[in-house]
Amino acid sequence: MEGGSFTLLTNLTEIQSDDEFEWRFGPSRTFISSIVKGSITYGDDERFRGRLQLERQTGDLTITDVSNEHSGVYEYELTRLPVPVITKYSPQGSLSSSVSKSVMLCSAVNVSHVTLSWYKGNSLLSSISVSDLSISLSLPLEVEYQDKNTYSCVLNNPISNQTQHLDITQLCHTCADCDQYWTGRTEAISRLVVTAVVGVAAVAAVVVLVYDIRSRKTELERKIKFIKQ
Repeated sequence: MEGGSFTLLTNLTEIQSDDEFEWRFGPSRTFISSIVKGSITYGDDERFRGRLQLERQTGDLTITDVSNEHSGVYEYELTRLPVPVITKYSPQGSLSSSVSKSVMLCSAVNVSHVTLSWYKGNSLLSSISVSDLSISLSLPLEVEYQDKNTYSCVLNNPISNQTQHLDITQLCHTCADCDQYWTGRTEAISRLVVTAVVGVAAVAAVVVLVYDIRSRKTELERKIKFIKQ
């Protein structure tokens, strides 16, 4: 096969524009080629200079004018930035002490060399960065149910980014928590009004009862005086 060519197949259907793809060779994992933002780059290793053809869509690598020095282990790596996921954070002892607020958690799993950030409109609220391999990140945000601002969670690395927008109307399923909040306030007010009305009625009953007893006593005293006369 020396002097000929061979192709290393990836079995990938398509490398997306936000993907980072690269080929490495040998035990030292020498960089030989990559695709970043659709642009192909070849390494400067003399063994492969002028001998590589990288297919942009699938990442298949063809090596021409093969010699013994090209024998070894080839590996490719595809890094695809995931879309961050927003969930409601509601454990025991929630971070939010008010039923009118909720803590949302933005998360990304199996990521490296990325930054996770919360934005209100175009303003950065908070962020966290990591350089370790295959780690999971989470970043909380406290919002009010009645908040009308636009929030978004952004996961980015040096070459691409993924954004997830927060719809505050979907903080709770069918807004059950919002209903519970306002229903709780209404029920509390209703109980207060009912208690007050019952209290007033009880006082009125006592007044009427006392008045009736006093009236009967006065009438009885008049009858006794009339008989004595």
